[in-house]
Amino acid sequence: QVQVVESGGGLVQAGGSLRLTCAASGRSFSNYVMAWFRQAPGKEREFVALITWSRGSTTYADSVKGRFTISRDNARNTVDLQMNSLEPEDTAVYYCAARPFSGSYRPQDYVYWGQGTQVTVSS
Repeated sequence: QVQVVESGGGLVQAGGSLRLTCAASGRSFSNYVMAWFRQAPGKEREFVALITWSRGSTTYADSVKGRFTISRDNARNTVDLQMNSLEPEDTAVYYCAARPFSGSYRPQDYVYWGQGTQVTVSS
């Protein structure tokens, strides 16, 4: 059974940092792309960042470029999202997702999803 589980959310002041972790299990993800999305209240789910499991190639949304870093640990089967210089606009539920072979910015293209973890940035 495939499982994708996020952890690491919480409450932080503007300018602070948080590190989210996504643990994937139940199959080989070597040919998969792992991504982080987020969804704020009343808004659509939006792309944040992605990484290819095999090569570690990364892509970021413009809104987080230079502040967030996505990385993977093949040995632990985890994908991290380091978030620095957080802003109140980053407040959302953050989701980890996986899809085979190629990356996509569209949530509907992803096969496996975690339950999400809340990130709240106070001003």
